[in-house]
Amino acid sequence: MGAQSNKPLPTLRHLFDQDPYSNKSFSFNNDLEEEVLSIISFCTATTSQSAPASRELKRFKLTHLFYVVKTSKNILHDDVLSSLLALVSANLFRPLPPPCTTAISSNVADDEVVIPIPSLTWPQLEIVYDMLLWLLINVDPQTLEKHIDNRFLLGLLSLFDSEETRERESLKNIYHQIYYRFTMYRSFMRKAMSTVFLDYIFETERHNGIAEMLELWGSIINGFAVPLKEEHKVFLKRILIPLHKAKGMQGFNKQLAYCVYQFVHKEPELGGLVVRRIMRYWPLANSQKELILIEELEDLVEKLEPKLHRDLAMPFCSHMNKCFNSLNSQVAERALYIWNSEAFVKMVSTAMDEVFPVIIQGMEEIVHSHWNDNVKELAHNVEALLQEMNPFLYHKILHKNGFQ
Repeated sequence: MGAQSNKPLPTLRHLFDQDPYSNKSFSFNNDLEEEVLSIISFCTATTSQSAPASRELKRFKLTHLFYVVKTSKNILHDDVLSSLLALVSANLFRPLPPPCTTAISSNVADDEVVIPIPSLTWPQLEIVYDMLLWLLINVDPQTLEKHIDNRFLLGLLSLFDSEETRERESLKNIYHQIYYRFTMYRSFMRKAMSTVFLDYIFETERHNGIAEMLELWGSIINGFAVPLKEEHKVFLKRILIPLHKAKGMQGFNKQLAYCVYQFVHKEPELGGLVVRRIMRYWPLANSQKELILIEELEDLVEKLEPKLHRDLAMPFCSHMNKCFNSLNSQVAERALYIWNSEAFVKMVSTAMDEVFPVIIQGMEEIVHSHWNDNVKELAHNVEALLQEMNPFLYHKILHKNGFQ
């Protein structure tokens, strides 16, 4: 057995001082601006394909650079800012790797969920993202405007397709800051994100960052003035509602429902359109997706203006009746629980002559032929509620249809 080496491990100071792109050691005592530009030059030249030692040195130098930038704001004039943004672009704007074939897969909610292996380059990227976010928050937008253009924004947007969840979270925060502080880019940013959504809906049905982008849109919609502009309503009709038919909808349903709910909250009269369109995109063989959509519809009914109840009662109750009679007990039970909603019962009461025959027939079919006892019991409870709402009409329909 060979003798163990007593060679000491390199210190952080030693790693900082070893700059392979310079003939002299890096010194903490150099002029501050030269120090910053030297680090930027090194970190721009060192790529993710570099040797591990160089990547680790780069991480240390990025950490030091970020510290200097935060503690010496007086050096952030145009030349330094230009170099910093060039460093950001060189490190962030890169071809994303193909989907990881060695990812861990699990079947959740009838869809394949892929859990990618964490990125080896993230420790470096995280510092760059944190530095960019700090610049956006602390430097005046008019100063940064000349360094951030449409091409820069499109570069950031393309990175939302990264498989690294931490990267997408950073991008969401950065894009939100740009949208909030750089008002001149808001229209362009909305259109650029809309293009990504349209491509996902009608072309690829594959994108890793739909949930984060929708979460960003939730904040954007929340800031819309009332009455809503026509372009914003077009976004609801052509993008948010069609997203309900996407195969991967279960991965972003909460963010999507929040965006839709924000629109209906601001203009309740849009609720009828939304409910009808969602019913049009109803899944044929995906029980987990049905459960999600039933919950979303119930929330929307709660927000509907009462004047919309009469026109929507028949189509909505006919649709829900199919869910009541689903052979999937989870779907049937979740649908029947909608009778606990005061808003839904009020909707039914506005069109009892039309709705009662459909509902009563559905409940009788469940009671006499459904295989699940819990579903049968819930149907009995609904019949008791219907009888309480209008005893005369209830018994009239039972007699007419031969159920008595």
